[in-house]
Amino acid sequence: MKTRHQLAYLDAAHFCCHYFLLVFPIAVIAIGESRALAYGEALALGTPLYVFFAIGTLPAGWLGDRPHSEDLISLFFVGCGGASMLVGFARDDFWLMTGLGALGLFAAIYHPVGLSMVTRLASRPGRALAVNGVFGNLGLAGASLSTGLLADTFGWRSAFLVPGAVAIGIGVAHLLSGRRTTAIAAPPEASAPPAIDLSRPAQFRVFAVVLFAALFSGIAFNGVTISLPKLFDERLGALAPSLSGVSGYTTFVFALAAFAQLPIGRLLDRLGGRSVMLALFVIAAGALAGTSQASGWLVVPSALATVTLLFASIPITGWLLSRYVAASWRSRAFAVEYVLALGVGSLVVPMMAALHQAGYGFNRQYLLFMLSAIAVAAGALILPRSSPFRG
Repeated sequence: MKTRHQLAYLDAAHFCCHYFLLVFPIAVIAIGESRALAYGEALALGTPLYVFFAIGTLPAGWLGDRPHSEDLISLFFVGCGGASMLVGFARDDFWLMTGLGALGLFAAIYHPVGLSMVTRLASRPGRALAVNGVFGNLGLAGASLSTGLLADTFGWRSAFLVPGAVAIGIGVAHLLSGRRTTAIAAPPEASAPPAIDLSRPAQFRVFAVVLFAALFSGIAFNGVTISLPKLFDERLGALAPSLSGVSGYTTFVFALAAFAQLPIGRLLDRLGGRSVMLALFVIAAGALAGTSQASGWLVVPSALATVTLLFASIPITGWLLSRYVAASWRSRAFAVEYVLALGVGSLVVPMMAALHQAGYGFNRQYLLFMLSAIAVAAGALILPRSSPFRG
C-alpha cells in the first residue's frame, strides 16, 4: 500500500470517526420523541459512547506504537460499522447503550493511531494534520446532513444502519488492499521530521500546555458540537420546523467551518504554536459569549464563527506533539492527550443533560465553554515564543 493510498484511508477514517460520534446527538431528538423522553433523559442514553471513547484511547495508543499498526485502522472501520448497526437494531435501552459503548470503544482507535501515522508519513506535519482534520470536520457535516434525512425518511434506526454497513465495507477493502507501506513498517524515526531542540524544562512546559489545552478545549469542542443541533432546534423556531431542517443548518455550519484548519496548518509550520493558539482561543471566547445570547437567524452566523474557530484550533496540539515528541512513542503521547480531552468530553454529555433538566439552558452552558477557551488561551502564554518548522 503506497503512502498516498494509506493517507487516503486515514482521511476516510477521520471522516468516519467524527461522523459516528455525531449521529447520536442528532438522532437523539428523534429517539426522544419516539420514546416520549425529554431531551435531557434521551441525551443521557449516549453517555457510554463518550465514556468508552475516552477509555479506549490509552490501549489504542499502546497498540499503535507496535508494528503493523495499520491493521488497527481496518479494525476501526469494521468495529465502528458493526457497533453502529447494533444500535440500529437495538430494541431496548440496554442494547442501545451497549451498542453506543461499543461504537465509542472502536472509534477511540483513530486519534492515537491515525494521527500518529499521519505525522510519521508527513514531511510537513502542520499541513498534513490540517488536511486530515478537514476530513474529520467533513464527517461532522456529513453526519448532520444524512442523519436528519435518513431519520425523517426511514426512521432513526436507518441513521445507524446505513453508515454502519458502509464502514464495514471500507474496513474489508482496507484489510484486503494488499501491500504494507514501508514508511510505517520501518522504524518511525526513518520518516519523521526532526524535532525542535529544546531544553528538558522547555519540553516539559510544552507537553504540560498540550495536556492543559486538551482538558479545557475538550469541554468547549465537545460541548459545542454535541449541543449545536439542539441549539438550532430551540432557537431557530419556525426557521427549522423539522429534524431535516435542524440538520440542514447544522450541516451548513460544519461544512463551511470544515476547511478552517488548512491555513492554520501552514501558519503553524511558519510561526509556531504560541501565537496561533493564543489568538484563536481569545477570539473563540468572544464568539462563544455571542452564541450564548444569540437567537433567531442570528444564531446561525454566531454559531458559524464559533465552530470555525474551534475547528481551526484542532491541529495545534498535534503539531506541538509532532515537533517535540519522539516518533517512537508518539502514539502514546497522542493517547495521553486524547484521554484527557475525551475523558472531559465524556463528562460533558451527562453535565449538559443534568443542566438542561435543571433549567440551565445554552445561554449559561455556552458561557462555561467560553471560560474553557479563556483557560486554553492563558495556557498558550507559557509556550516558547517561536518554534518554526525545520527540515
